[in-house]
Amino acid sequence: MGTAFAIVLVFVGCCCNVVSLELLVRQFPGCGNIVTFAQFLFIALEGFIFETKFGTKKPAIPIRNYVIMVTMFFTVSVINNYALNFNIAMPLHMIFRSGSLIANMILGIIILKKRYTASKYLSIALISAGIFICTIMSAKQVNVATEGSEEQGFYPLIHWLIGIAMLTFALLMSARMGIFQETLYKQYGKHSKEALFYNHCLPLPGFLLLCTDIYNHAVHFSHSTPTVVPVVGVTMPILWLFLLINVITQYVCIRGVFILTTECASLTVTLVVTLRKFLSLIISIMYFQNPFTTWHWVGTAVVFLGTLLYTEVLSSVWAALRGSGGKAKKAE
Repeated sequence: MGTAFAIVLVFVGCCCNVVSLELLVRQFPGCGNIVTFAQFLFIALEGFIFETKFGTKKPAIPIRNYVIMVTMFFTVSVINNYALNFNIAMPLHMIFRSGSLIANMILGIIILKKRYTASKYLSIALISAGIFICTIMSAKQVNVATEGSEEQGFYPLIHWLIGIAMLTFALLMSARMGIFQETLYKQYGKHSKEALFYNHCLPLPGFLLLCTDIYNHAVHFSHSTPTVVPVVGVTMPILWLFLLINVITQYVCIRGVFILTTECASLTVTLVVTLRKFLSLIISIMYFQNPFTTWHWVGTAVVFLGTLLYTEVLSSVWAALRGSGGKAKKAE
């Protein structure tokens, strides 16, 4: 029951989160900072009340370790959202972030001196190829979109390449954070809810550096078209409603993943998250009519095939099918 409920939370929360984020980005492409701040504030308040019991519960992991982790987490979150300001389409954004396995493997080899099987290297090659295909096709679309305009050619492409560089940096930083987290959990044990709170609470002062941008977008949000909130019947600016939905669904998604990590094997969690990403991608393409060519579909298929190969889901399914087939023959 707990596993099924967690899977529902992940799919419903994350897919609704993608829709609300795209609605916000289409209205104000530069709203990444206010979205990140709102998500951090909400999760920090929830954790302060229910996890730390209003600050009375001491952390199991020393604060100095959380400071290092939080610096990386804050950087990754801000850069990922800010990259949307650089003409990065939402589907490409999602596909690019699906390449986290590549970064994890590269840093695992360099830092932890890990060695992997041939199938792992093949899966990473497939993921890299898929992301490369999607990135090249998106670069061509940037050039086509600017033909005949005053900004034709060079500058829009440079603007877009900066966004790609930001996503690449965030991908590597996220992998480094994962390795640091892994070493902490080995030393102090797993404290996922505690880590979730400190990862969102400690970075809040950092948003003072972005306060002007956040304030300006808050003003823009307040001047957006008023709408009536269903069920409640309260009238509020529509962009604030989209932001509220985004924050709540982000929390629902994170909670769902947390429940999964405590109830299921890591392989199951990876499979659920991978399928969720694919569904989010389909929603972004179909519902918002985002440009997506045949080559984009090929690249996406290659990325997800590589992900399934890496997590050994395909081999597990095949083994299960062979096992059930063998049992059926014995029964005969």
